[in-house]
Amino acid sequence: MNVAVRLDRAAGLLAGQIYRQLRDAVLDGRLRRNEALPSSRELAEQLKVSRNTVTAAYDRLVAEGYLTSRAGAGTFVTTLSLMEPVLSQLPSGPLTPRAALQSMPVPPDFGTAPEFDFRVGAPDARLFPYAAWRRLLADQFRLSAVGTGMPVEPAGHFGLRTAIARHLRTARFIETNPQDVLVTCGVQQALDLIGRVLLEPGATAAVEEPGYAPPRLVWEAQGARVIGVPIDEQGLIVDALPADARLVYVTPSHQYPTGVALSLRRRVELLAWAQRHDAAIVEDDYDSEFRYTEQQLEPLRSLDRSGRVLYVGSFSKVLLPTLRLGFLLHPPSLRHALHAAKFLTDWHTGLPIQAAMADFVEQGVFAQHLRRVRRVYRQRHERIAAALAGPLSAHFTAVPSTAGLHLSATVREATVADALVRAQAAGIGVAGFSEIATAAPDSPGIVFGYGMIDARRIDEGLARLHQCLDAA
Repeated sequence: MNVAVRLDRAAGLLAGQIYRQLRDAVLDGRLRRNEALPSSRELAEQLKVSRNTVTAAYDRLVAEGYLTSRAGAGTFVTTLSLMEPVLSQLPSGPLTPRAALQSMPVPPDFGTAPEFDFRVGAPDARLFPYAAWRRLLADQFRLSAVGTGMPVEPAGHFGLRTAIARHLRTARFIETNPQDVLVTCGVQQALDLIGRVLLEPGATAAVEEPGYAPPRLVWEAQGARVIGVPIDEQGLIVDALPADARLVYVTPSHQYPTGVALSLRRRVELLAWAQRHDAAIVEDDYDSEFRYTEQQLEPLRSLDRSGRVLYVGSFSKVLLPTLRLGFLLHPPSLRHALHAAKFLTDWHTGLPIQAAMADFVEQGVFAQHLRRVRRVYRQRHERIAAALAGPLSAHFTAVPSTAGLHLSATVREATVADALVRAQAAGIGVAGFSEIATAAPDSPGIVFGYGMIDARRIDEGLARLHQCLDAA
């Protein structure tokens, strides 16, 4: 029983007090149907009253139908249909939050999926290797693995940091060492830590526009001045960067949400700009594991010779969103400050999950999983690309892209926005740039995510979208 009984001994009639409090708990749903109550002896000991006092209260509740007594089993809340729990209406209180957080948007629950799920930002949970993960995670809950159960250093599990460094060297051509890898609870925490370490209140940060919203939100909440910088077919326009920017956030391998790649010329220009202006670059390589051509784009971090690029990545966006596991590769000069900031935030990310992920990578399960899902996502990518080049070409112009978990397209007609509203109402989960990114409300673009939709559902979903467009 999860309901406390409080007795006022000066008021007398203790059995009546027990009766009323248990009755009220049943009526308002704090005690749920079929929930077991403690025995009369046990409750009497807890309340320091005679057993007869409790028995009298129980007998009255049974007689009135609130409880039922089962011989040899105990006393339970009746199975009659009772009221659902009523939440207490507490006073709002006089405290007010900081202004920056007062109007900050809070993401909705993404659990309810549309019939045709073209939402962007997540891989297919059905493809995750659950059996292998359960085995590896179970191994971490043995005494030999837990050890003393004490926290580790803020940077995280050294085995996972070693595995991440090795993976980055082999898969992304980034030379690094485990000492400069910091394990985080996803990319969002990495961005928060970077802001804490590099942005004084009032400092300027630059982000892509249209672009990924969380960097702007977190740095504005920390008191920074965040400026949007336009992109074109070559990615971020370096010449448009504000001269006083302390750091620049980019998604160079697969710009979010347009999908363009930052050209080599722009990469070199951006690195030179950062060196001239004594600025940092935050490179978010959020879905680079999914590339469908042999040609690999070098990350900014691998071109960096002056230690100005902070590279962030995420297992959540590659494997399973609910893992909340990411990493930050940082220059050695920021090591102490970032470790201190991580300690102040949450000490370190959950250790059993880190250790399991280390084995997941080291035992080759991660690489095997990536090879398998690349084939699946490539098929989905090609189906959407074919539709954009075929039936949907009258309404959209596809943005060339050979990577990631979404395809973007620019809109040919102003009426498409109204058609998208009808499409969403018809169960087609597509979104325009302005709905998922920081951009002007009239940004003429649409994003087709294919991380969560089965290939067999793509054709029908796009056919329905076509009908909505033709009816506009």
